Amino acid sequence: MYYIQEADKPNLICKLFKIICISEDKIIMPIDSKTILSDKKAQKLAEKTKKLLNKAMCKKIILSEEMQKQETYVNLLYSYSFDIIEGKWLFEVLAGKVLDYIIGQKQMKKEETSISILVNNISENMLANLKQIVSEYKNVNIITNHIEKFKKIEKEILEEDGIMITVGNNKRKGLCKSKIILNVDFPTELINLYSIDEDAIIVNLKEDVRIRKKRFNGISINDYEITFRGWEDLDDDKKTKYKAYKIYEASINNRQPFTETIKRLEKDKVRITKLFGVNSVV
Repeated sequence: MYYIQEADKPNLICKLFKIICISEDKIIMPIDSKTILSDKKAQKLAEKTKKLLNKAMCKKIILSEEMQKQETYVNLLYSYSFDIIEGKWLFEVLAGKVLDYIIGQKQMKKEETSISILVNNISENMLANLKQIVSEYKNVNIITNHIEKFKKIEKEILEEDGIMITVGNNKRKGLCKSKIILNVDFPTELINLYSIDEDAIIVNLKEDVRIRKKRFNGISINDYEITFRGWEDLDDDKKTKYKAYKIYEASINNRQPFTETIKRLEKDKVRITKLFGVNSVV
């Protein structure tokens, strides 16, 4: 795996001739954080990056936060089928820890907190998370466009664990009483069709969502940060230019069973340190 980042002070010759440097596991672009690449320059750098990565037989990469802003360059890397670590897979795995963090920060009580989960397509990881969540929160509500599929899950949880959840899709009443909304895969256009508690906290696991309702005074969370055992031992570039969760996600085998992933998280002492909402931080 390689880290791709901007240079702190690009060498003049490297900048002039678009020379990409490699230092250990880092690919350093001949630009600084203030550079905005034209489409033509982005294409040249993307092609050179592709050659370097193919030569190294590397498909998995992490982009620095500044390189992530170079949209044309990033889109070209995606078109070359490179595995760019985004951190969304880990965010979904950490859903339970995210809820615990919010409860702690807002000094809420689990037994009194209503949780709604917005989900149409559920992964094995999210299903395991769901079962854990309903065992801890007694008032869990699932909002979905695939009611029949989730009615089966509702029945399974009731039979196996003796816990009752609610499955429905009422746009006017479904979310009105929920103080925390875990949005697994509803896009902005869909979630804005529902009536939402004006002070709700919404956690968007898969894509950024902005709530357009004028009376909404809550928090729509689109990003997060973590810490983990060994984070402080990383070099300064990795600690300052990259998101910790992307570095950690890159180290995980995302094909292993969910239970093994949870064991690894506990062993590595992974914990949420911040949740970033639109114009606010939790």
